[in-house]
Amino acid sequence: MTDTGLPRRAFVASVTGAAAALGTAAPASAASPAPAAAGRPSPSPGTPGMTLWYESPATDWESQALPLGNGAMGVCFFGDPARERLQFNEKTLWTGGPGAAGYDFGNWRSPRPGALDEVRARINEEQRASPEWVAERLGQPRTAYGAYQPFGDVWVECPAGPGGVTGYRRYLDIAEAVGGVRYAAGGVTYAREYLASAPAGVIAARFTADQPGAVSVTVSVTTGANRTATLAASGGRITLAGVLDSNGLRFASQVLVCNEGGTRTDNPGGSVTVSGADAVTLLLAAATDYAPRYPRYRSGTDPHGPVTARVDAAAARGFAALRREHRADYQELFGRVRLRLGEAADPGLPTDALLAAYQDGTLDEAGRRSLETLYFQYGRYLLISSSRPGSLPANLQGVWNHSAEPPWSADYHVNINLQMNYWPAETTNLTETTAPLFDYADSLMAPGQVTAREMFGSRGWVVHNETTPFGFTGVHDWPTAFWFPEAGAWLAQHYYEHYLFTGDETFLRERAYPVMKSLSRFWADTLVTDPRDGTLVVSPSFSPEHGEFSAGASMSQQIVWELLTATAAVAQAAGEQDQEFLAQLRGTLDRLDPGLRIGSWGQLQEWKEDWDDPGSDHRHVSHLFALHPGRRITPQRDPELARAARVSLTARGDGGTGWSKAWKISFWARLLDGDRAHSLLAGQLRSSTLPNLWDTHPPFQIDGNFGATAGIAEMLVQSHADAIHLLPALPGAWPHGSVTGLRARGDVTVSLRWRDGQVVRAALRAGRTGEMTVRSGVFRRRYRIRDARGGRPAGAARDGDTLTFRARRGHTYVLTAG
Repeated sequence: MTDTGLPRRAFVASVTGAAAALGTAAPASAASPAPAAAGRPSPSPGTPGMTLWYESPATDWESQALPLGNGAMGVCFFGDPARERLQFNEKTLWTGGPGAAGYDFGNWRSPRPGALDEVRARINEEQRASPEWVAERLGQPRTAYGAYQPFGDVWVECPAGPGGVTGYRRYLDIAEAVGGVRYAAGGVTYAREYLASAPAGVIAARFTADQPGAVSVTVSVTTGANRTATLAASGGRITLAGVLDSNGLRFASQVLVCNEGGTRTDNPGGSVTVSGADAVTLLLAAATDYAPRYPRYRSGTDPHGPVTARVDAAAARGFAALRREHRADYQELFGRVRLRLGEAADPGLPTDALLAAYQDGTLDEAGRRSLETLYFQYGRYLLISSSRPGSLPANLQGVWNHSAEPPWSADYHVNINLQMNYWPAETTNLTETTAPLFDYADSLMAPGQVTAREMFGSRGWVVHNETTPFGFTGVHDWPTAFWFPEAGAWLAQHYYEHYLFTGDETFLRERAYPVMKSLSRFWADTLVTDPRDGTLVVSPSFSPEHGEFSAGASMSQQIVWELLTATAAVAQAAGEQDQEFLAQLRGTLDRLDPGLRIGSWGQLQEWKEDWDDPGSDHRHVSHLFALHPGRRITPQRDPELARAARVSLTARGDGGTGWSKAWKISFWARLLDGDRAHSLLAGQLRSSTLPNLWDTHPPFQIDGNFGATAGIAEMLVQSHADAIHLLPALPGAWPHGSVTGLRARGDVTVSLRWRDGQVVRAALRAGRTGEMTVRSGVFRRRYRIRDARGGRPAGAARDGDTLTFRARRGHTYVLTAG
């Protein structure tokens, strides 16, 4: 990365080169296009309140570079006027897996008859077993696990000229998913604009200036050392192609350099130089021959062809059309939800200064609300940018990675992290972003069936603690993080939730139910009878990364209960005819240990035995799964269990990693404690957020961003407890505000306005016909509810703080207080 060695507030550099702003592209076969009018940089780029902006270039990838993405590809830009760096990724570029020596999907390399029974027998006899002992018997070292790889860097060098840089601004407008840089040098104002288009499948960069002939650049591409690659430039097109040394995965990328005016030259080393242009547009596409098909995970298609086609199609459309198409596509998703918390229209501070003032307590209330609002929407932006249909799901770093050896391989941890990535998808009205998650989970079934059969002797399928795009469903040997067969059941919750939010019965029958049924069969075969009380328990069972192995740890039981209960609930709607399976499902549920016990100091027990340490502040609070994201514990239905959950959560404290704080926001929201939830949100911003607003574990890990956004949504609307609860956990810090477009189970879209902490107006749009129940304190006072099309809803009946009525599909019901 480039280090200017200059202070943030007084950035100066001698440059007169181009400024990157995505621009009009010419077809690959065309010579230099005819001159066009010079671009006119916007005097103040970015949507007020929805723009991250800075007064200096980035010098550190993790904390300062700004991300753009279209699901499959990601790019981080740095903004150095003299030498721009566009570090890019394509989500399927992975080492390891098939083609790499010794890859075994994590399955035992030789039979281990009796190994599982030995562990279970030790636990039955002694009630617990050390993680190290269990790992020796059930784990094994990984081979060829692999890691997510950076694809390369596009470098844009601009020739130096007289004078220093003034008026520098680097920004990311999350309302339009466009980034850029603007500055003046030598009497010329330069602008760069960047976008990652999902419809076109390209990353585009446009460099313009406010004077004709002022844009001159040399564009080059570099890639990693762990691959064999060729690089060449022809006709303004830089082509990178090769294979990874680890597994022979083929990859290809192209950068098309399109100049408006001036001259363009292909250089022998594979770079392209443009001199004296009015504007320059770069179009970038990348791909591999990966395919999500067990067991080879290869498409058999040379990626060069698809990459060429995407670049040519984008060039033929031109930058202006690409930008319009990109903006419309992105805003159709992002624009569904708007949040107002009484924030300042424009805090007037660069984002890093805004965050620093929030952290040191010098920011005023309006400024604090501005950052919290931006942070909420940033999570939605990151999810749209890293998870679009046709791509792999968002990994530990979304789609962004600059290291050949990223933390935790930037893989898919499925003991919370992948699931947390998708918590905001339904509630914040981004249901389309779940498609990659479901495609990926579906792809785990085939390898997971092998693991279930060979390791457990069970039907169905299983996946353990972490996995990759190559179907790694088995185990490794890290004692506290290798065993988690409940992961598939947790993933199944997302299928069920998607059905609850959308009412999509085709999805239920064709996608959700087959996955849920297969997992239910696995657990029907795998659960064992606990000799202590005759209930069915998971054994061996491990509360993630905490304590020892036992039988029936609370989280294990709660997850399996959620799976089996959901499967039973939808079996009839899914058309289940297998009476033997239904009988087994009911019998298993009847005998299943619930994993819900109140211990000696009033806590919700983490294990079946009362082993909880009141002094532990461990980051995992896994035994509260039934509170969130599960639905079994609610203050309304289960006040004693809710109080016990509060005791446990209080004991664990408000510290932890970024994702841990994010989960606790939702825990406290589900306990209807808005002030404590807001305190966790503030803590995450104070100590677990980087200057570019990425969450830090540390290091950077994107699940905390998604978890915090989901937590804010839970503070405003909940629908897991048989009613749509309006403002269930509103903190005192947000006395006035509004939100539009949040989603509730039952296929309902919710918009709210509140004042002095009370709902003054709510609009609920029904996506299907049926009974709707709404919970709000407003029903204990004077209120009015009407169908926006006229008249009162049919059969409206109030019971305390709830109102139930029959809703009609497509109708909006407006609740007014007073």
